[in-house]
Formats: sequence, structure tokens, C-alpha cells
Amino acid sequence: MSDHIDELRAVVSATAPAPPELQGYLAKVHDRAYTITDADVESLKDAGIAEDTIFEQTVAAAIAEGLRRLDAATRAIG
Repeated sequence: MSDHIDELRAVVSATAPAPPELQGYLAKVHDRAYTITDADVESLKDAGIAEDTIFEQTVAAAIAEGLRRLDAATRAIG
């Protein structure tokens, strides 16, 4: 399992930095992803952000948050 976790960490590390226009959206992905709507994504696209960029940044942010929570749980258990 550790190899898979390392692969996920590498994916996050290899993701290009997010454009500043995505910061609020990515904070929402980290803190309350369940509240993201189609309107959130549409507003980013309307601002000129490519759909591929939105997708890649969303996936990277979600993986990063999952890993952060996994690490916190591992510390709490260990």
C-alpha cells in the first residue's frame, strides 16, 4: 500500500502550481468539497480557466487533502 501512497504523493508534487484565480475554489475543495456546484466550475471557465486545468487542480487538491487526513490519522493511531 505504501507504494500506492507514494505514487499519489508524486502526482500531487508533479502538478503545476494553481493559477491565483483558482485559490478560493481549491480552498473549497480542501475544506468542503461537498458544496461545490456546477456553477462554481462554470464561473472558473467563464474566467478563462481551461477545463483541463480545473480538473487537474481539483484532483490534485482532493488527493492532497486525502493524504493530509491520512497522515493525521496515522499520527493519531501511532
